[in-house]
Amino acid sequence: MIAFEHKDVLEGLNSSIPLREKLAYVHLVLKTRYKFIDRISVAIYDAKTDTVRTFVDSSGADEPLKQYEAKLADVPSLREIIEKKRPRIVADLKIYQTSDSEHTQRITEQGYRSSYTLPMYVNSSLFGFVFFNSYTLDPFDKDEILHHLDVFGHLISLQVINDISAIRTLLATVKTARDVTHKRDLETGSHIDRVAGYAQLIARELAEKYQLSDEYIEHIFLFAPLHDIGKIGIPDRILLKEGKLDTEEFQHMQLHAQKGREIIDDLLGNYGLDSFHHVDVLRNIAMYHHEAMDGSGYPSGLKGQEIPIESRIVAVADIFDALTSRRPYKEAWDNDTAFDALRQLAGPVLDPECVAAMEKHRATVEEIQEKYKEDSLG
Repeated sequence: MIAFEHKDVLEGLNSSIPLREKLAYVHLVLKTRYKFIDRISVAIYDAKTDTVRTFVDSSGADEPLKQYEAKLADVPSLREIIEKKRPRIVADLKIYQTSDSEHTQRITEQGYRSSYTLPMYVNSSLFGFVFFNSYTLDPFDKDEILHHLDVFGHLISLQVINDISAIRTLLATVKTARDVTHKRDLETGSHIDRVAGYAQLIARELAEKYQLSDEYIEHIFLFAPLHDIGKIGIPDRILLKEGKLDTEEFQHMQLHAQKGREIIDDLLGNYGLDSFHHVDVLRNIAMYHHEAMDGSGYPSGLKGQEIPIESRIVAVADIFDALTSRRPYKEAWDNDTAFDALRQLAGPVLDPECVAAMEKHRATVEEIQEKYKEDSLG
């Protein structure tokens, strides 16, 4: 007997839709069986900084946690999951009422009463957490329920890991290309880490105004290191010149923006990631981070709001780090002098909101600088 009557309840995951929509879809399917599942969320872990960051959720308008991050070392409830290497059931979240954890306080204040938390691993390394939250007291009391949540939790994990791993593969490919070319540019690994950190900081500050999701901000953080990938295609005589570029050389240098877009399109095609969600964020960062608010930038002479917000964000992060970094032809500027320069550029060249957002968080800027110091060779 051959039959085609059965419908795959998860067929929507075969579509090319954003990760957040996939999570919402999984939530709807799960809720048909377990109505008490009121929220599913994912936080990802950055081992380099020991930081857990909110990433995607299915909360809809009810979002108790946005743009939230914390050191894993400072969240005992999550740390305990890792130490025991087991998922965790909290039958009544009121047991954490006296907790200093901002995460727990926000969840309980929103009215959630219980939770089931599943850690995500890749090759035995922590990748993040999947949270199932409920407004109901102690609904996770049967093995059958937990077995189903484990399956759905791992399904969600695979979706998230697939998305993030694809990006990290791109980054690793670019790093390899730079290593093969003997790190031709003056931009060190520390510069790339700092620019990514600054871009994330600015994006978070502007998130409410521009309705930037945690997923979008994470992609800016991940894609910012590729902003100058096009410099791979610039000749050494121009790229490594210590003095000022002449007009012809500068025009050639400007081509790196278009070359960056072309390299990224090739990479995306080679890895089969053309339909990857937020991929235009990556293209825009590489192509337009040298545009100016008054239209005097390159390669397209875009003005003001015509410049994608991610490009405006990375432009400020990149210029600030260039000013505060030592180069063979210049000493590093102190932060006060660099911020003075940013304020002067705000309006004609840089987005004033992005400049103000970065200056508002000077303490975080200094933390990023301290963590990603240059070595003795610069």
